[in-house]
Amino acid sequence: MSFFDDDFFSTRVRRRVRNWHRGWQGSSRSGGYRQGSMFRVALISSFVSSLVVAFLFTFIMREGEPKSLPAAYSGPPIVETSERIINAAAKVRPAVVSIINRTEKPKPDEEDHHAMTNASLGSGVIYEKKGGKARIITNAHVIQGSKHVQIMLLSGEKKEASIVGKDTITDLAVLEVDGKGIDAVAEIGDSTKLREGETVIAIGNPLGFSDSLTDGIVSNLNRVIPVSLNQDGVYDWEEEVIQISAPINPGNSGGALVNLDGELVGINSMKVADMGVEGIGFALPIHDVMPVVRELEEHGKVRRPYLGVYSMDLSVYLDYNAEDDDPFGEESGDSEESAKAGEDEDAPPLIVPDGVKKGVVVLEAVGPAKKAGLKLNDLIVRLDDTDIGSTMELRKYLYNHKKIGETLTVTYYRDGKKQEVGVTLTEKDDDIE
Repeated sequence: MSFFDDDFFSTRVRRRVRNWHRGWQGSSRSGGYRQGSMFRVALISSFVSSLVVAFLFTFIMREGEPKSLPAAYSGPPIVETSERIINAAAKVRPAVVSIINRTEKPKPDEEDHHAMTNASLGSGVIYEKKGGKARIITNAHVIQGSKHVQIMLLSGEKKEASIVGKDTITDLAVLEVDGKGIDAVAEIGDSTKLREGETVIAIGNPLGFSDSLTDGIVSNLNRVIPVSLNQDGVYDWEEEVIQISAPINPGNSGGALVNLDGELVGINSMKVADMGVEGIGFALPIHDVMPVVRELEEHGKVRRPYLGVYSMDLSVYLDYNAEDDDPFGEESGDSEESAKAGEDEDAPPLIVPDGVKKGVVVLEAVGPAKKAGLKLNDLIVRLDDTDIGSTMELRKYLYNHKKIGETLTVTYYRDGKKQEVGVTLTEKDDDIE
């Protein structure tokens, strides 16, 4: 009996088969056949081994190759950064000017270095040339209190400048000079295409060192910085800016922020200059700058809707009351009109309903607000359908969501009772409400 029960492994071989096999073994043809078979087996084995080796070699080499860039990358070939900075700077530098702001106009016979004692310095960017004139963007604070403004070109040539318009809220101004001898104009870029980590260049006139160049990266594309428009320490506006690591020093304000293609993507504006703080600068994005520039060209100012209230945040008012201080005194930092309003003995007292923690206290109503019936000590808590908790929120809602001539629904408390009134907004006559 066999160990295996299937035919494939049976040890039982028919006699005829055994005899047939013996016959072939004894013949000369049997040896040739066996040698040929062995040769074919060796040949096939070699071929298969070669294929396996080739496959393994190809697989290993492909694994060792450097990885290609992701499919999402569709930009230009990578170029040496330093060369791109050099090329971009060479393209823009002639369009960046130094600005000399004199608060007193120099006398004809006064030497220049004496006149400079009452001058402040800043930077600007030539963005347009037409009709024989060149126009320059700068910061509004660079020309604050100016009596006489000059620009100095890269060549050292000075030109008298006139102020086309300025806007304190956005801290932007436009100057105009004779275009003779001016050939370079900055190419306007698209700040919405900037990426965090992208290399940028700041060009300006820091500390009076004209034609200075620094570089850094974009640290944050949407930084919101509170600012005091009156420089009184009270934050009454928020600037949405690009934060950069390129140093921005006094005199850099109004200068150019440029990408590596040499395109103007921002106007350098502010620097956090506190002890222990280095390498933090800010620039106004060019996509926000240019609409303001066009408005300044056309009207000399940015036309904004005007409500007509002098106000104080409820939280500040309550803090003063808690400390038994006069909320309308000098410490409040409010205008002279506001102080006078606080002295009105006929005004109803401010009654704050339970649960109301935020709002804007009216110190004086003028213009549209007065015409609509708003009074001293009215507590504004909502504009249209938007809750208002501070003067900054009130101003931002007006400027960002309303237009001149529109009606604004004001919700307020008087004598502790909630009321509503519609105010028709007019054009604002000055920069600061």
